[in-house]
Amino acid sequence: MSLPVDIKRDFPVLQQSFHGHQVVYLDSGNTSQKPQAVIDAMAHYYEADNANVHRGSYELAVRATAALEDARAKVGRFINAPATNEIVFTQNATEAMNLLARSWGSANLQAGDAVVISEMEHHANIVPWHMLAAERGIELRWIPVDGNGHLDLTDLDRLLDGAKLLSITAMSNVLGTLNDIPRLAEAAHAADALLAVDASQYVPHLATDVQALGADFLVFTGHKMLGPMGIGVLWARAELLDAMPPFLGGGEMILQVTKEGFTTNEIPWKFEAGTPMVAEAVGLGAAIDYLEALGMDNVRQHEVELTAYAMRKLTEDHGDKITIHGPSEPSERGGVLSFVFRGEAGEVHPHDIAQVLDQSGVCVRAGHHCAKPLMKVLGANATSRASLYVYNDESDIDTLSAALAAADELFAF
Repeated sequence: MSLPVDIKRDFPVLQQSFHGHQVVYLDSGNTSQKPQAVIDAMAHYYEADNANVHRGSYELAVRATAALEDARAKVGRFINAPATNEIVFTQNATEAMNLLARSWGSANLQAGDAVVISEMEHHANIVPWHMLAAERGIELRWIPVDGNGHLDLTDLDRLLDGAKLLSITAMSNVLGTLNDIPRLAEAAHAADALLAVDASQYVPHLATDVQALGADFLVFTGHKMLGPMGIGVLWARAELLDAMPPFLGGGEMILQVTKEGFTTNEIPWKFEAGTPMVAEAVGLGAAIDYLEALGMDNVRQHEVELTAYAMRKLTEDHGDKITIHGPSEPSERGGVLSFVFRGEAGEVHPHDIAQVLDQSGVCVRAGHHCAKPLMKVLGANATSRASLYVYNDESDIDTLSAALAAADELFAF
């Protein structure tokens, strides 16, 4: 089974034209577009079920609470979590990673303890550990990236020796590299370290099974998987969540409050202080319904085939003028194509590329993609990035390539 040929019709944003051209959206690595089903689900919640949750016995509150917890159950099923109460809702993946660093990290890491990360990490999996290093004196160790865009695991055992945590991306948002998470989990656990996985780029594109991956923690965000902005997920094994102190204090995360102190609620609500993002959870649940109807194996097959076409098309059309970073084998990567383009007068700045492509209705990202350490490894200040998803097809790649040719002509003078 393949994806529906008319899938673009499900996405209202993609029906627009800009500068006289039908929009070609190639920035899903940044945020995905939303199908009508997600928009409708969120609108229905506000129209029919809106109330605060867990605090009212009237019908609206009961229905709102059911909507939130139903979404939590969908998320748990989608990633094959052992238990629904292991799903913690956050604002986004960045908050989820900060929760991990501030709660588990502050409780378990002391001066001299080591956390291992890699050179291909998003800033969300770097800065929280830098902050903890400045406060606690922990050591950050870095897995290097080789010339083919893969992790260089030659010294992995040495890097993990005595470490408390390996925190790694499942898929690079710049290179598209898919890391071998089960292998990394095995190595981490053999060294008595835990494994945290940044799966923000992985969960939207591949069938995800936290148990098969061997992860102890996993974070991802809703807005990259057809869901709304404003909701993310931290999954962790229940025994780890039980032992972690709360991240934020206030309503909902408490069981009892007195003048002398407080006791925390059960998981996951211990980590969900204040009024939650119910409509966003409903939207995320609807996005999961949509992806499950497509079939995640079909999503992955489509992406591999389209990535292969894109790499072939861009290379054939532009030759040595374009350099696409990351693994050369499409099966080893996601549909993220970060590239440098060289015109007759030399390398064209990615921001100039993005602005010129916009005149053809093509939306790509330009910049360091929140991965400055990786940019240094690549020897670049920035790249242009085209990132693919379920609503893209070969015609979008053809339009991108033609727009790049037009840009080449423009910058030749």
